[in-house]
Amino acid sequence: MELHMDSHHFTRGHPDWRAAVLAGVIAGVVFLALGVIVMALTTGGSLLEPPRMVAAIILGRGALQSPQSFSFGIVLAAFAVHFALAIAFALVLALIMTSFRLDSSMRMASLTGGVFAVAVYVVNFYGMTSFFPWFAEARNSASLFVHIVFGIVAANLYMRLERNPSRSVTADVGRPS
Repeated sequence: MELHMDSHHFTRGHPDWRAAVLAGVIAGVVFLALGVIVMALTTGGSLLEPPRMVAAIILGRGALQSPQSFSFGIVLAAFAVHFALAIAFALVLALIMTSFRLDSSMRMASLTGGVFAVAVYVVNFYGMTSFFPWFAEARNSASLFVHIVFGIVAANLYMRLERNPSRSVTADVGRPS
C-alpha cells in the first residue's frame, strides 16, 4: 500500500461529532481502567491517587490530601473532569483527522491518534504543570503509554463509528437509480 502524502492536505472536513463523542467516552473508559492499573503497578501508589490528581484540577490542592482514603465527591469530580477532557480531545482529534483526511485508513488513524496523544501528553505534563504542579509527579513512561493507547483507541473508534456521507456518495456513483 502506497501512501501519498500530498493527499493529506487541509480540506474543509465536517467531523461526525456524534462519533467523536462516543469515541472519546469509550477511549476515556479504556484510559481510566488501564491508567489506574498501570500507574498502581509501576509506581506502587494508591489506586485513588490518579483520580485525586485529576479532581484537584477543579477542587484544588485539598483533593490531594489523604490519598489512601476514599471520597465519593473526589471520585465524582475526577470522572467529570476526566470524561470532559476525553471528549474534548476526541473532538479535536476528529477535527484534525477529517480536515487532513487522516481517516483514510486504520493505519493512518492509528498513527494520527498516537502522535496526537504524545502531543496531549507533552501539553498536559509539561505545559499545564505551571497551573497544576502535582502532575509533574506523574511524568513517566506509564503515563505516556496510557496516553498513546487513548489516542489510538479514540482515532480507530472514530473511524469505525464515523458516518461519512462523502464516502457513501462516492460508492454510489455510477450505480443505476
